[in-house]
Amino acid sequence: MVSELPTEFNQHYQQLYGLRWLRLREALQAKEKQVLYAPFGGDSEGEIDWLAKTWWYIPSRTDWVQLRNQEQNLIYYVMDPASVLVAKALAVQPGDHVLDMCAAPGGKTLVLAQALGNDGRLDANELSAGRRARLTKVIQQYVPRSLRPQIFVRGQDGIRFGLAAKKSFDRVLLDAPCSGERHLIENAKELAQWKPKRIKSLAKKQYGLLAAAIEAVKPGGRIVYSTCALSPEENDLVVARALERKSGVEIVELPAPSPFAERTTLGWMHLPDACGFGPLYFAVLRRQEEESEVSS
Repeated sequence: MVSELPTEFNQHYQQLYGLRWLRLREALQAKEKQVLYAPFGGDSEGEIDWLAKTWWYIPSRTDWVQLRNQEQNLIYYVMDPASVLVAKALAVQPGDHVLDMCAAPGGKTLVLAQALGNDGRLDANELSAGRRARLTKVIQQYVPRSLRPQIFVRGQDGIRFGLAAKKSFDRVLLDAPCSGERHLIENAKELAQWKPKRIKSLAKKQYGLLAAAIEAVKPGGRIVYSTCALSPEENDLVVARALERKSGVEIVELPAPSPFAERTTLGWMHLPDACGFGPLYFAVLRRQEEESEVSS
């Protein structure tokens, strides 16, 4: 059953999505489809042909989540399948120095750690102490002990990486704080206080973090910007602003990451009325090689 939403909230998203908003708001209030993701274990490549090492999460599989491997790490992590795709879009390679700028709760961090293997470094950053504690617990529960020395949990404001760590990382994942309408709808108190200016405030913060990510990545390095927001103001428009204001940055064009992905102007989006999971937006950027490096 679809709950009534505040008039101003409802009207705002109806203006964005038109008649589709009726389906979207119903899907946002339905139970989200999730997957069991096995970054360091599992007995096969999984059952989803467009997403390796994953199985659809259903109640009868709750016992899978508690299975442990020989090192006593948990195997199956429950997460949105689009989140796995976002982290994979960073195209992490063994030996990379990777920054997960807003890392909690940790699902995407596991994807990055798996791609890194036993060579490289992953800085998993989370400003909130409470969320950072959860992130640390996920790493301890799921990442094999032999790989943990490569992962460094940090607690900085993400913007500082653009000031103090310029050109330091091969890859940067920015899963930015956002409106998160699916979760917002579940919080009656926050929803009642919602105003359109909240989106503008978040977009300003998101741009600051993305600008910092661009400064922190090495020339030739890749950045993935993602949110679980519905508004283009927090998605394509943040990326467009960065492309306009930051020199030497370009969009990396990728093929559709799943059969359900919808093209936006600058990235891809999964919407729950079409696939049962999300919403989740992402775009991939690349910092161009500097001229002196190209000529040499």
